[in-house]
Amino acid sequence: MTLSLSRRVQRVKPSATLAVTALAARLKAEGKDVIGLGAGEPDFDTPEHIAAAGIDAIRSGFTRYTNVEGINELKDAIIAKFERDNGIKYDRSQILVSSGAKQTIYNLCMAVLDPGDEAIIPAPYWVSYPDMVLLADGLPVTPFAGASQGYKITPRQLAAAITPKTRLVLLNSPCNPTGAAYTRDELRALGEVLLEHPRIIIGTDDMYEKIYWGPEPFCSLLTVVPELYNRTVTINGVSKAYAMTGWRIGYCGGPKELIAAMATIQGQSTSNASSISQKAAVAALTGDQECVARMNEAFKQRHDFVVKGLNSLPGVSCIGGSGTFYAFADVTEAMAATGCRDDGEFAQFLLNEAGVAVVPGSPFGAPGHIRLSFACSMETLEKAIDRMGRALRSGAVARRA
Repeated sequence: MTLSLSRRVQRVKPSATLAVTALAARLKAEGKDVIGLGAGEPDFDTPEHIAAAGIDAIRSGFTRYTNVEGINELKDAIIAKFERDNGIKYDRSQILVSSGAKQTIYNLCMAVLDPGDEAIIPAPYWVSYPDMVLLADGLPVTPFAGASQGYKITPRQLAAAITPKTRLVLLNSPCNPTGAAYTRDELRALGEVLLEHPRIIIGTDDMYEKIYWGPEPFCSLLTVVPELYNRTVTINGVSKAYAMTGWRIGYCGGPKELIAAMATIQGQSTSNASSISQKAAVAALTGDQECVARMNEAFKQRHDFVVKGLNSLPGVSCIGGSGTFYAFADVTEAMAATGCRDDGEFAQFLLNEAGVAVVPGSPFGAPGHIRLSFACSMETLEKAIDRMGRALRSGAVARRA
């Protein structure tokens, strides 16, 4: 018997990053010597004071349902964070806590998109954005920004992508997968375009705000374009900055009516985020931030090493990012030298010949690229770059022969 699945689910694809991570784990379990550079997950343990808050929540019996939109203690910590770090003021009715920022973004898509509505997603993009739009019966529109423009779209590109059907714009800075971050002036210029289209809702994904080393301080869209306050949802979370990926806490601030709609969707799907994790997130946002600075310093050192290492490889080009823990490399020349037809085949070549698992660029909207996560030890990264170099040199020689 063949089961009939919805057209909705048939439009979407499994997450490419999760697929690569699962493949690397399976090969390791089989005894293969594989270095997995697919997962976007810090290799640091959750800081002790944050973990202790979670343990205290369990021991004190804080293990029951909470309000769908989050406990007030965490909402207040989020409100303080937004005002302290971004100069954005919200009240409790404007805050929603979710089981990860991924759910926050999904809630947003479901709340604002009707069938046929368009969502602008600058490419390269995080792999899940287009599929979440598709699940909400929307249509992704993906203007591309290549390395020559720092992987950042221009105001002209944004304006050209807007149509009468445009309902949502998703902006990610610093960006997964490229590490590119928009400057204040660049955000202001994009904001000037959006001010001309009052029907458009904006979602700003600031998840990597704290993993940042750009030449000027991090800036969120509303910080520099406050005129968009009534139609912008500012999205963040504790997963990356505090090494809390498994705790699953994302959050956002936005217009009261939109946040209420998103909370309704969440109430009919997952309900509240974990009570224990919410208590840990309070400790993360209100406690000593030195742990964040230490992890960020390590990520910057790894970034510098990986970018330099990638640029030393034959046929590989990589521009440095301003944040995140990813390097995004153009491998079109290396593909040609090794006889690979596309970036998916090239990623398979690296897995087979070098024992290094990376994510192809096509799922990020950038064919001819690969993404590497450097959220692992320097020793692992050194080994990975060395293996890739040997595989590329031998592969190119074999093709010429």
